[in-house]
Amino acid sequence: MFIAAVVNEFIKIAAKPRSYLGLAAITVLVGVIELAMYLDGESYVRLVTSGIEQSFDLQGSLLNGHLMAFIVLQLLIIHVPLLVALVTADLISGEAATGTLRMLITRPLSRTALWMAKCTAGALYTLLILVWLGMCALGISMALFGSGDLVVLNSDGILILQQGDILWRFLNGFALAYLALLTVSTLSLTLSGFSSNSLGPMVVTMALIILFTLIGTLDVQVFDPIRPFLFTTHMAAWRSFFEDPLRTNDIAASAVILLVHIFVLMGVGIWHFNRKDITI
Repeated sequence: MFIAAVVNEFIKIAAKPRSYLGLAAITVLVGVIELAMYLDGESYVRLVTSGIEQSFDLQGSLLNGHLMAFIVLQLLIIHVPLLVALVTADLISGEAATGTLRMLITRPLSRTALWMAKCTAGALYTLLILVWLGMCALGISMALFGSGDLVVLNSDGILILQQGDILWRFLNGFALAYLALLTVSTLSLTLSGFSSNSLGPMVVTMALIILFTLIGTLDVQVFDPIRPFLFTTHMAAWRSFFEDPLRTNDIAASAVILLVHIFVLMGVGIWHFNRKDITI
């Protein structure tokens, strides 16, 4: 019965036009970035690497599919939480507004199981969004620019990753990025249970992300104790897989903190949904 409920919730997501806005937006944005880089990417790469060309003799073109995929992910993955919240913030509040939520809780499925079914459907949609972003970023980039070594610029300098040492980094990076997006999905679903209007949970979700991001970036000592425990601090942790050597302790810490956020938000969401007075 639970699996049937998950399928039913995912069908509801698929039936809403807003669910395709994220996929369409990602397709268009990736296409625009790829086209721009295809037409004038070499000048962009020369601008970025102008500082290191004085110290290194760089042979050949650095612009390839792996570098393009890395650039696309950095530019777009920060916008994916909005696309996720656009759908998951409506999973409970939308049905409360239309009056169908009361009918759902009269079924044999418990409120906890119903909430988990919605959470699972939201997690599947979040995965779909991320997989589509990855397919567009890697697929289109490799088709247009081919493969090659990946040159990564970071605070420590320049890192060149060999072609055969890249794919597993992308896959693990996507897995960590998924935990961050799953946190956003669970947050918006939890907030959705407190409202009968899907706009409110979506706005609050994005407001919290902006607030926590500001706290994380402001160099103010009063925020130092809480900064490492904000989920927004770890939303870009996927980039840690493109360092050598890997900072495994930092990666593990980011994964644990994101998982703690997810389970705490799930607990709050289930607790409130079980106590929620559904009268319409």
